[in-house]
Amino acid sequence: MFEKSEIIFLYTETPLHAGSGNSVGLVDLPIQRERVTNYPLVQASGIKGKLRAEANQKLKISNDQTNEEKIKAVFGPEDDGSEHASAISLGDARLLLFPVRSLCGVFAYTTSRTILARFQRDIKTSSKAEEVKWDLEKLPDDRHTAYVSNNASIMIKKSRSSTVVLEEFSFDVKQEEEVNNIAKWIAENALPSKYKFFIEKIKTSLVVLPEDAFRDFTQFATEIVTRTKINQETKTVDKEKGALWTEENLPSDTLLYAPLHATRPRANTQLFNDSDSGKPSADKVIEFIKNLQLSYIQLGGNETVGRGIVSIQIT
Repeated sequence: MFEKSEIIFLYTETPLHAGSGNSVGLVDLPIQRERVTNYPLVQASGIKGKLRAEANQKLKISNDQTNEEKIKAVFGPEDDGSEHASAISLGDARLLLFPVRSLCGVFAYTTSRTILARFQRDIKTSSKAEEVKWDLEKLPDDRHTAYVSNNASIMIKKSRSSTVVLEEFSFDVKQEEEVNNIAKWIAENALPSKYKFFIEKIKTSLVVLPEDAFRDFTQFATEIVTRTKINQETKTVDKEKGALWTEENLPSDTLLYAPLHATRPRANTQLFNDSDSGKPSADKVIEFIKNLQLSYIQLGGNETVGRGIVSIQIT
């Protein structure tokens, strides 16, 4: 059983294409989605593989055999998986905040009660569990009402009421102190301190939407890009099959999170001994991941055209 858990936050700085293969739908290359909710996600295997690649790049430069053994103990054997399991387990990266175009304030960070409730459930085993005590009962689900913070900057104020306009849809607005608490915690824990502008923007631009409206935005407000293959001799679109296609991307400024669980390593355990007990420790495994000091990683496809650059924060 896992002995230590943390949360990895992933903030997209460029559109992210974590593909699910070809589709017979309107988009040729859609992104990965949950089966039941249809919310976007990034599967755990891709994140774990990227963390391993980053560890290899950072630690193998020194040609220190000990570092190679640590990588193997933490991530598991690279060739023979039957030798022993890895000491970490990553969950899929789930959606926490989804950016949507707004009539006021350029764009809003949207979420829903279901998304927030699942995050509360997933963070229960982490070191931050006691800090997340949001009372979602204060935000009852109403298909016409959106909840914003008391200092929201995305509202259109009227004489008797206020609204928020996202894409072409208008919602009645209710200002609620609990949204302040949610926005403040996410801004100060999920984003690195260097993101000063975006930390403040989350505090004033967070919108808790009705469930159906949020689901529809995550389905129909993603970024769709049309790409072509150019014939190098004629410099025109290649006529062969597959020369014109569409790709779906998660937009920039999306916030995802993935649970990170650890147990005592199953090999080379002496490399992760706790200084007090002298025994291998899951805390040392988490410490190893944090000591990589990763600021950015690239996830998904289309790396050479700048897709999938995400900021990483382990809390």
